[in-house]
Amino acid sequence: MAERKKPTKKVVRVESTPEARAEESGWKPTPEAKSKALTFRIIALILWVLAIGGEAFEIFWVLRQSPPNMWLLIGGLVVIAGLAIGGSLLWKQANRLDPASRANPTRFFIQNQLGAIITVVAFLPLIILIFLNKDMSGSQKGVAGGIAIVLLLVAGFLGTSINPPSTEQYDAETNQVVEITGQNLVFWTKSGKVFHLCESVSAVNLESQDNTIYSGTVADAHAAGKERLTLQVDQEIDQCGFEAPAVDDAPSTDVDDDVVTDPDATPAP
Repeated sequence: MAERKKPTKKVVRVESTPEARAEESGWKPTPEAKSKALTFRIIALILWVLAIGGEAFEIFWVLRQSPPNMWLLIGGLVVIAGLAIGGSLLWKQANRLDPASRANPTRFFIQNQLGAIITVVAFLPLIILIFLNKDMSGSQKGVAGGIAIVLLLVAGFLGTSINPPSTEQYDAETNQVVEITGQNLVFWTKSGKVFHLCESVSAVNLESQDNTIYSGTVADAHAAGKERLTLQVDQEIDQCGFEAPAVDDAPSTDVDDDVVTDPDATPAP
């Protein structure tokens, strides 16, 4: 077993609430995480409503002018994109704090891809109406429509969750940490994106802005904005001095251990 080195940084324990400590056997979002996720979702919804409102303004006022004001049209498209992107980023952060379960595929998909869905709703009708507008020249349609399509693609990409988190992922991480370390306790730095198995691993002892290592449960780590458990688990098991989890490679058998077969016996007629 490798000897655990002392960390070069100050280690600070993030105290869980009583509710969070009661759930240490399985992952649950902390009350603080749920509250923060709710706040992020409310703000995201407000931004998305404003984006849809901007779309309505463009459709029912700007595009009805003869000819439409191009500067106002393009400026409105940029504002709509900014609102959609801002809402999507907040929504994705909320999903990291309080993710959906894969047990309900429809809800899981909608919750994680809502930013992309809202972006399509905010841009697609507007793009269609730009190209159908009879008061705009072909070049004006090409410029405004092209900008709208680019903004749709950018905002849609930022609103899409490629590998969204789930409660199953967080629960599996908790079980893995407990199996390796014997307790639901992980470590992270303020600037890092992942959490680690102990305070002595090299990744958390690199120079950081506040020179502090934080510790807490898996739920605490996700509430602090950490995305997942490090992928260097095997390396950290060695650095931390933990025993690698035992793997049962013994072949299964259906033979009853209480029955002894005599190889010289002849089968009964």
